[in-house]
Amino acid sequence: MEVLSVASEVYPLIKTGGLADVAGALPGALAPFGVSMRTLIPGYSAVTGRLESGRVIAELGDFFDGPGRLIAGRVAGLDLIVVDAPHLYERPGNPYLGPDGKDWIDNWKRFAALSFAAYELGRGLVDGYRPQIVHCHDWQAGLLPAYVAFNAPTRVKTVQTVHNIAFQGHYGWDIFNELRLDFRAASEGAIEYFGGIGFLKAGLQCADAITTVSPTYAQEIRTAAYGMGLEGLLQSRAESLHGILNGIDTVSWDPARDEALAVTYSANSTHLREINKAALAEKFEFDDGPGPLFGVVSRLTWQKGMDMLVDCADRLVELGGKLCVLGSGDVELENGLKGAAMRHPGKVGFVQGYDEKLAHLIQGGADVMLVPSRFEPCGLTQLYGLRYGCVPLVSRVGGLADTLVDANEAAVEAGVATGIVFAPATEEALIEGIRRAVQLFGHEKVWRKMQRRGMKSEVSWEASAEKYADLYANLLGLKRDDDQDD
Repeated sequence: MEVLSVASEVYPLIKTGGLADVAGALPGALAPFGVSMRTLIPGYSAVTGRLESGRVIAELGDFFDGPGRLIAGRVAGLDLIVVDAPHLYERPGNPYLGPDGKDWIDNWKRFAALSFAAYELGRGLVDGYRPQIVHCHDWQAGLLPAYVAFNAPTRVKTVQTVHNIAFQGHYGWDIFNELRLDFRAASEGAIEYFGGIGFLKAGLQCADAITTVSPTYAQEIRTAAYGMGLEGLLQSRAESLHGILNGIDTVSWDPARDEALAVTYSANSTHLREINKAALAEKFEFDDGPGPLFGVVSRLTWQKGMDMLVDCADRLVELGGKLCVLGSGDVELENGLKGAAMRHPGKVGFVQGYDEKLAHLIQGGADVMLVPSRFEPCGLTQLYGLRYGCVPLVSRVGGLADTLVDANEAAVEAGVATGIVFAPATEEALIEGIRRAVQLFGHEKVWRKMQRRGMKSEVSWEASAEKYADLYANLLGLKRDDDQDD
């Protein structure tokens, strides 16, 4: 099966979030299941500067107000097709934000162009290459299914994946005439969204299949509480909606070989984590003393529940824990964490920004990985925590609910617990979760068993890749597997 993945970012070339990890991991994960996947990506400087043996495979002429072409090449084992349009993509820094921290004013044009290039590839623009399926990631590729549905016919099938429904690509009608989209898309309501044009709405309405990144999130986004205005559409397309969990790169994230750790270890040597804990404590200048060390690696936003964490930091210390945080985001939350660190020197530490090596050390040295999100489509941090024996403490939402077994009395007795899950996502419930974590940490045998159980959990891409392969095959009529229904 020949599949074209369309993504606005892909690891390890350019990354702002989990989308890049998925786009970077899927091609390799799908290969054993008979899927050949190439990735279409914008020609950011970070991409074109690393392209190996690049060759021009198509000239696009006047391409959304400037010259464009398609370049094929390989980077880090990925088979790429790059949309080389410097007037759209050759800009410094974040792929979506300008120097002022605000969205580029022409993001609509930049990502309409990405979708249109994918549409042309689906029509057979390049001799010898015609994908059977185009897999669209998030709103940035959301117009592609609309191009397929309303422009000149093509046999290609489309899959729209929602990584986070909060980001929708909503623009005014004044851009419509520049989208190169047949007027029927507007007259039939396929792209209309609250008085404007919705890129993600277009993908959700027009795609042959819709996926999101966990079974629970697939259910949540059909409700008013989580659907962000698209719940009605998703309810109407429930039979086409599939929840498929993300996996993680178990080579890059492997405590037995991780060079960022002070000492490596396995599920049979979790006692060695104490050496990493000591290294982490030194990094954050923590006091010696008993009690669990809670770690956080996160964007500092309301969605991630970081305001609750700020408000609960004092109580966490009172309960006997220590807290180390790595992240950046809302200034108010950054200041709140700085204040907590000042109030509790030696017990609360905050490093602003992101440091890959430190993120690995936190997973390898902290006792508890805290993920108190208000909504979480899938979440990768808790999967890293399982892999590293850093017991996750999470809210019962989205993929967090799907990937952990709560350490309630029955689960602990049966030896199946892998984490601590609290609900609802409130400060009171979070404090109760912290209290439970401190209590469980005091029972060393129970804690070690929970760590080992988590480290043996299946967090790779293998099972999820097989589900994607089955979905592609079903769309092409190659086989039908009813077990994939959610």
